[in-house]
Amino acid sequence: MTVVYGINPVLETLRSKGIDIREIILAEGKRGGDVAEILKAAAARGIKVEVRRREALDRHAGTTAHQGVICLCGEFAYTNLEAIVANRHPAFPDSLVLLLDGIEDPQNLGSLIRTAHCFGANGVVIPRDRAAGVTPAVIKASAGAAGHIPVARVVNLIHAIEFMKENGFWIYGTDAAADKDLSSVRFEGNTGLVMGSEGKGIRPLVRKYCDVLLSIPLFGQVDSLNVSVAAGILLHEIRRGPPR
Repeated sequence: MTVVYGINPVLETLRSKGIDIREIILAEGKRGGDVAEILKAAAARGIKVEVRRREALDRHAGTTAHQGVICLCGEFAYTNLEAIVANRHPAFPDSLVLLLDGIEDPQNLGSLIRTAHCFGANGVVIPRDRAAGVTPAVIKASAGAAGHIPVARVVNLIHAIEFMKENGFWIYGTDAAADKDLSSVRFEGNTGLVMGSEGKGIRPLVRKYCDVLLSIPLFGQVDSLNVSVAAGILLHEIRRGPPR
């Protein structure tokens, strides 16, 4: 059972189509406009709402920071790569897929999923091994976006890249040492963006399968960006062209 907690994550989970919601639990005495909105959304979907003592929510959530509301869901339902490739955003003529190579921090994964959703990506691809999966912490960090964008969990990221190339994608990887910087690239057609792990970046073998390696020009004394911040910059540049 997956537990999502907090007002906004629960609201976004209720609005999503991709998460199997079993039950909403409210803390005794919890009231307000946000609660009314949660109750309305739950009623519209026929989801049971129970009121319990706050201590019960503490146990379910494993924290006291649940804001008096939790959502009990089935296990997260991953999709497949074929479905992501086919899931083009209606506002854009070209596909955009975010591929993540070994992101281990749940907060970063949640932020990356949220960013991909906000920039109209088809979906997010993550590896099954040596990487974070979609957990309650990830769903919360994504502010519920994990329920709005498909996520595929693949056995082999290189095979996923090969499949995407066969389906007309150009694959861009990020590397701080790359000679080609972001400002010199014109993004056209279906695009796959590979972001590497927080410490090591993209693995060498995965890097070899990228068509283009990019760096982001930096001018401060700190020589790197958080991976979700870097992804936001790159996705913005990819989507900067006018929508259809």
